[in-house]
This record gives sequence, structure tokens and C-alpha cells, in this order.
Amino acid sequence: MDISIFLNPVNKDLLDSNTLYLAKQIGNSIDFYNNDDINIEDYDIAIIGINEDRNSVDNAGCKDAPDVIRQALYPLYNHWKNVKIIDLGNIKTGFNIEDTYYAINQVFLTLLKNHVIPIVLGGSQDLTFPLYQAYENTGKLVNITAIDSCFDIGHDKEEINSKSYLSYIVLHQPNYLFNFTNIGYQTYFNDDEVISLMKKLFFDACRLGNAHNNITLTEPLLRNADIVSIDISAFKASDAPGIKRCSPNGFLGEEGCQMTRYAGLSNKLSSIGFFEYNPNYDINNMTAKMISQMIWYFIEGFSNRIDDIPTPESEDFIKYIVQIEEQEEMVFLCHKLTEKWWIDLSFKSKDNEMYQRHHYIPCSKQDYDQAMHNEVPDRWWQYYQKLM
Repeated sequence: MDISIFLNPVNKDLLDSNTLYLAKQIGNSIDFYNNDDINIEDYDIAIIGINEDRNSVDNAGCKDAPDVIRQALYPLYNHWKNVKIIDLGNIKTGFNIEDTYYAINQVFLTLLKNHVIPIVLGGSQDLTFPLYQAYENTGKLVNITAIDSCFDIGHDKEEINSKSYLSYIVLHQPNYLFNFTNIGYQTYFNDDEVISLMKKLFFDACRLGNAHNNITLTEPLLRNADIVSIDISAFKASDAPGIKRCSPNGFLGEEGCQMTRYAGLSNKLSSIGFFEYNPNYDINNMTAKMISQMIWYFIEGFSNRIDDIPTPESEDFIKYIVQIEEQEEMVFLCHKLTEKWWIDLSFKSKDNEMYQRHHYIPCSKQDYDQAMHNEVPDRWWQYYQKLM
């Protein structure tokens, strides 16, 4: 499909300032869509903005985020000679929001089919839903990881919005969601019944405090994601004031950079989005600068990707077999070069082809150590129940 019909090129005022950028700065070293034909298959990463906030909850103005983020991103230096990047501009805003959702679906499906990773500049977080829908035509079960202080499950019969989009993903038919992960939820922002529901659905959740204490706990959660959706309200107000619903507690900017680098390193991840940033509330574009640096670290991670996803034929892993009393035998894999750990459930899993890419579960050495102490790791038990 010709996706150009859905795109508006980057604002000329931003491009006219290219003369102010040095040769190696991002604003002067990537390609830009300019209404000409696009050979999208020539690129690794596509930056794309979405000026849409009609389904935001009390955050009108977040549709203006894309160009403000670009202003902070373009002056950063490009260190990636091996990464081809294009800025596709912004998706045209539809007459109604369903039109915008359709455009998102078509553009992202084309990018996915051509193995181009979109970096989404939102917009409200409900845009995660049409992004997820684009995966339907790939025929693959997908994993979504949200960095968010809330679960965004909404209430019964609530229309889709930035606080209820997850329920629409979970209930959508046909359903291609294999797993959902939340990183950074804050208990006082979430109904205890919703927290219990996440557990009943065998979804992953990592509290803000646990991530604060050891940010490396988030690495396997991000390594397991196809889609990463980031709500900027998950960051504390001192680091990200550009949000109407800002909070004194949340992630730090440097933690955000660590997490997006983890996401970039993952060979599984194929899209990432930054949502809910509202320039109307920002101070000296501080939030835009934080987001731009998180994007920089995502690309930095991508540029250092190593093919470390296990396969039955791979010889790049050390296999560890652990026998726990009165439990199933557990198999762990450790990549010889990256030293990343995986749980191997391939020998016990469903034969359905749709599940094959989920037979190897990212984990940490801590999970292996726990098994060695005769304890069943939560991650092993959760995925065992999903796959059996």
C-alpha cells in the first residue's frame, strides 16, 4: 500500500532550521519524507508523529507533542552509521477518530511487513490499540509492555480512551495478545480488583518500587515485548512536568533511558511509542528533552542488537537443567556472548505454530538461582500455565 496518502511531511519550519544543525546531528543526518515516493524497505527505523488526542482523558493538548519532541531530538548527535532512519512526518488526523485509527493501522502494517521499526510520537495512549491491531494481519501472537503508573483497564462498557484501551485489546476479536506486561504501576493509583485481574490473566507486573530498587529487573520484561507503550505520566514531575496528571513519584529520566535501551537491544521488539506528553504543561521543554534522550538510547540499543533469540538449532547457548522436588524439570538457557537468560518451554509447549515464538521466555539469572534453591520462579509458573 502507498502509505503516503496517510502522511503529512515534517513541518517545514523544523526542516528550514537544518542549516543550524551540524553534519552529524540527527536533524541533518537522517532522511525525511517530502511527498515523494518512499522506498520504505531501505530503512531500519521510522519516526512518526500522531496529532491525536480526542480519546485522551483530561489531557487535551497532547496531540501537539510530536513536533516539540522533534525540536529536542534533532540537535542530538547521530552515532549510528549502520542504522538507516527516516522521519515520515505525522499521520493525517481523520475526520473522526476511527479514521485516524484506520490510517495508523495501515501505515504500521506496511512498516511491520517491511521490518521497519516505528518510533511513535503521540498523542494519547489509546493509540496503542490501533498499533496493536496492525499486528493482526501478521498472524502472530504478540506481547505488549506498558511503562505506566496505571493498568488502563477502564470500567464496564466504557468507551475506548487513554485510560481504558487495555480492555479493548484484551477483549478484541480475533485476539492476538499473548501477554501484557506493566512496568511501574503504583498501587494507590489502581483498584485492587484490577491488580487481582492482572494476576488471574497471568499478565506480568513490576511495581515502581521494585523497578527503582533494581532497574535490571525490567530488562527481561522489555526483551519479551513486541510493542512497548510508554505513558509519560509514569515519570516523576521533577523529570517530566509536561503532563497534566503529573505525580511527585515515578521513574527518573535516567531510568527511562536505561529501559528504552533495553527495548532497543531486543530482537523481538518491533514498535515503540511515547504517549501523553503535553507541551502545554512543560517547563523549558524539559519533558521533550527527556523523551528525545530516551529515543536516542532506544536507537543506541538497536544499533547494538545481537541475534540472541534461542532456536532449537542454536549452538550459542549453555543449557542448564534444574530438577525441583515434586515439580517439572526446568530448562534454562544462557547466551554465551550476551549472558542473557531464557526459560526453555519448547519441549512441553503447545504444538500450535502460533505459539512457537513464545516457547523461549526471557528471564534473569535470578530466576535460575531461585530454581537452584528449589523454588519455582513466578515467571516459569506463569508461562507454564499459558503454554500447557
